[in-house]
Amino acid sequence: MRKAEIRRDTLETQIVVKLNLDGEAKRELDVPVPFLKHMLDLFAKHSGFDLSVQAFGDTEIDDHHTVEDIGICLGQAFKQATQDKAGIRRYGNRFTPMDESLAQVTVDLSGRSFLVFNAQFPAPQVGTFQTELVREFFQAFAANACVTLHINLHYGVNTHHMIEGIFKAFAGALAEAVERDGKIRGVLSTKGAL
Repeated sequence: MRKAEIRRDTLETQIVVKLNLDGEAKRELDVPVPFLKHMLDLFAKHSGFDLSVQAFGDTEIDDHHTVEDIGICLGQAFKQATQDKAGIRRYGNRFTPMDESLAQVTVDLSGRSFLVFNAQFPAPQVGTFQTELVREFFQAFAANACVTLHINLHYGVNTHHMIEGIFKAFAGALAEAVERDGKIRGVLSTKGAL
């Protein structure tokens, strides 16, 4: 089983993330940022991964530290769970329509951290959630998972729909990338390592 557990304790946050790539989309989320909790819930459902997040943070200041640190922990858990990349597809790509919006996420489990984030949101907030934190979350994930991540929001009108489409596309792209393929021997790289 490709599983990981990551703990992060700082003066700003205390976070535990458990991830099982071969799960059944089981979710256990105690996250003090309601919109992010909603996004993580649908991420686990659409990826098929089991995900547990127990998070406490200084949300009385704002949500930044908590959102970023959950991204860090999820990235570290994903890296740990995919340490042996033998026999997996490595690449994933998913288009996701969410009503009037269309999001695309493409990922390469390359071992190299890179984020391309082409998304602009018409509203600065969804509820109390600052939409600029979406990029912060994915930057933290890509840096700590050591993946190349391209996020392209092609169009949309409703900010909630646009962000939800991104998270669903992210889930699908990661699920595709970690799929086992019997035709792939070792890692999918002419270098012999990722």
